[in-house]
Amino acid sequence: MPVLLHLDSSADLATSRSRAITKSFADEWRSQGEEFTVTHRDLHVDPLPRLADSSLHWAKHLRVAGANPPADAEALQAEIIAELFTADVLLIGAPMYNYSLPASLKAWIDYIHVPGTTTQTDAPRQPMAGRPAVFVTSRGASYDAGSPTEGWDHAIPVLELILGTSLEMSTSVIATNLTLAGVVPELADQLHRSEGELAAAHMAARSTASQLARAFA
Repeated sequence: MPVLLHLDSSADLATSRSRAITKSFADEWRSQGEEFTVTHRDLHVDPLPRLADSSLHWAKHLRVAGANPPADAEALQAEIIAELFTADVLLIGAPMYNYSLPASLKAWIDYIHVPGTTTQTDAPRQPMAGRPAVFVTSRGASYDAGSPTEGWDHAIPVLELILGTSLEMSTSVIATNLTLAGVVPELADQLHRSEGELAAAHMAARSTASQLARAFA
């Protein structure tokens, strides 16, 4: 049974674009058949606690002598990692907050990036290597090449580095920009582009979900 692990992290439960787009993806995934299942974790509604001990950054066999993280924290990390390992496809809603990731999503990254367990293992192939990871990002302004804000996005590059480079997943990005065009006067002249990008992102989400599902048909 193909499993989609669907993560949301937006603090906006009513009008979030990242939540709406990940829902389009997950709905399309489910529509492929009863065997296409979804595990949904809402990192804002049910936030993960910060790592209780720095030793949790490492697999047990790589921890310094005397490391003794709290048992409940270690059990929670094992649960989060097992959930990731079970996923055939990973979907992350990652709105850009203050040019970076929401704190709730960063906490999840801290739990799953574990040398010796999820990356840098002794196995010839990393556990998540090659599995698709789709990042849905929504950004209040635009960060076009050549613009004054080019390079200010520190959200997607982090996900690409951790999940793509380190865990060797196959990553792709669905982005919608200018989400504030309807409320910030300085961006009002770009409302048409904002609405167009939102529609295109929904279409891309459905298309990507359908395409990935076909690999399991």
